[in-house]
Amino acid sequence: MTTTALLTVSGLRVRYGDTVAVDGVDLTVGRGEVLALVGESGSGKSTTAHAILGLLGSSRIDGGAITFDGLRLDTLGERAFDAIRGTRIGFVPQDPATSLDPVMRVGDQVAEVLRIHRLAGRRGARSWAVELLGRAGLDDPVLRARQYPHEMSGGQRQRVAIAVALAASPDLLIADEPTSALDVTVQKRILDDLDRRRAESGTAVLLVTHDLGVAADRADRIAVMHRGRIVETGTPAEILGAPAHAYTADLVSAAPSLSSHAPPRAPVPADRPLLLELRGVGRRFRVDRSRSIDAVRSVSLAVRKGSTTAIVGESGSGKTTTARIAARLERPSHGVVLWEGEDITAVRGRTLRELRRRIQVVHQNPYASLDPAWRIADIVAEPLRAFGIGDRPRRVAELLDRVALPESYGRRRPAELSGGQRQRVAIARALALAPDLVVLDEPVSALDVSVQARILDLLAELQRDLDLTYVFISHDLAVVRQISDEVVVMREGRVVEEGPAARLFDDPCDPYTRELLAAVPGPRQEEQHAR
Repeated sequence: MTTTALLTVSGLRVRYGDTVAVDGVDLTVGRGEVLALVGESGSGKSTTAHAILGLLGSSRIDGGAITFDGLRLDTLGERAFDAIRGTRIGFVPQDPATSLDPVMRVGDQVAEVLRIHRLAGRRGARSWAVELLGRAGLDDPVLRARQYPHEMSGGQRQRVAIAVALAASPDLLIADEPTSALDVTVQKRILDDLDRRRAESGTAVLLVTHDLGVAADRADRIAVMHRGRIVETGTPAEILGAPAHAYTADLVSAAPSLSSHAPPRAPVPADRPLLLELRGVGRRFRVDRSRSIDAVRSVSLAVRKGSTTAIVGESGSGKTTTARIAARLERPSHGVVLWEGEDITAVRGRTLRELRRRIQVVHQNPYASLDPAWRIADIVAEPLRAFGIGDRPRRVAELLDRVALPESYGRRRPAELSGGQRQRVAIARALALAPDLVVLDEPVSALDVSVQARILDLLAELQRDLDLTYVFISHDLAVVRQISDEVVVMREGRVVEEGPAARLFDDPCDPYTRELLAAVPGPRQEEQHAR
């Protein structure tokens, strides 16, 4: 069905200094249409979105035109643009941690959009903000509205950013990786809500994503970007079923949710020694003077040496807090943590420092975990310096090469890298000390599928070569199926199901586990194409 164009981008060129980041991009988004813009990290997807929004910062548009509902955006003044952003064009940024005000309650941040654009008074805006947070999938939105961003998980912060973007019911929503930090059930809820809004009001969506499963499920058309250019545009059936460009074919083959389901790995033999155990651990956090939250409730699990144990569940289910307890970054309110059979629940001083060397963490948000003033080589070398390990330049070069980054990137700073590149730096730093256990908190959620595949292959290779043990936190069940030996499913701070990956994926027992598996994007779309 033909739709009237709401957004037209013609011959767009964008420069960062002497570098051409976007080179002659043409695309259209029709009224009520969802166009997915996919491609590798650094391909120009986000730069194209920022150019449409007039948020390029130090870079500049070097050619072309951007027209929104008959209005030239590329020549629009800042005051006129302010009247359009938030009302007619909503924006969900890639990293909610840097887009939300850290000293402002999240409910007030949602309400601020309504007040600034005179859509509601102060009292009405507050109650409307709570409703919007609930629609974005946050549990107990009245409580969440009173929290600050640092008190929320990464997925919860992403849902706040989505609520902000949709507050004024815009005509066009530009969503830059809007579900990358979300578990599959909330991802489905958010995308279902976007579908309803599109059906009811004709809202158009430019969906910038590296998740081809989401693009396949939700988009009317897919545009593939590579090195600043659109190399192919078509329907999901055309792009996934018969890609015309070799780069598109590589993306499709690398996507875990679109590839044929290889059988999960066989579980690690039961006679492998236990490296880590949690016995009945719990963690309570105080929200205010009168209320506390049990983030983790009597969780027990055992991790065998050389294995990968995945912890999955909705954002806020307690999986990251459980992983932080396992790494001794959090002390449990109750319960015991054992390392090679020894109680490490309360160790301090030199013993804890040596434990830090043997347990490393890759955090969910690479931008927040990398010092913005340091060069990449210094960031990767930091653990080596801390433990007095020499020959650092050679080791840094090896680590960057292992995570598919050129050695020259060592001279850059985090702000000069894409989100996926920053994640690779965080992984390189975690591997620097050759640890026994690596806790990976959403390690590939910010990566495009081709780099994701290389990182997962790298993790598997390192595990084979060095007998590494992983605790793998993820909301991407397609990735979990590919990499895990054991899977632990958490909900509301409790373990609801656990077992070998082969059994859990093929014959889940708990209704919640079945719900998670049913929400995985991609396979449904493939089945539709096959029919």
